[in-house]
Amino acid sequence: MGVAFRLSTELVAGIFVGGAIGLGLDTWLGTKPLFLLIFFFLGVAAGILNVFRTAKQMTAEAERNAGNGKPGA
Repeated sequence: MGVAFRLSTELVAGIFVGGAIGLGLDTWLGTKPLFLLIFFFLGVAAGILNVFRTAKQMTAEAERNAGNGKPGA
């Protein structure tokens, strides 16, 4: 369950940060939906990229631990 929570948190954080930046820019510049949409999709892409990176890192760590005979976390 810890792995699934970590991966979902990575995805949600990227979306949230992208949306917040877009909303802030739209409020500041007065271009209501434009930057929100752009940064929302950039946040989705960044979140998915972070999930892939984290999953790859966790897989490499598990394989390294399996090769040493140590139990995985």
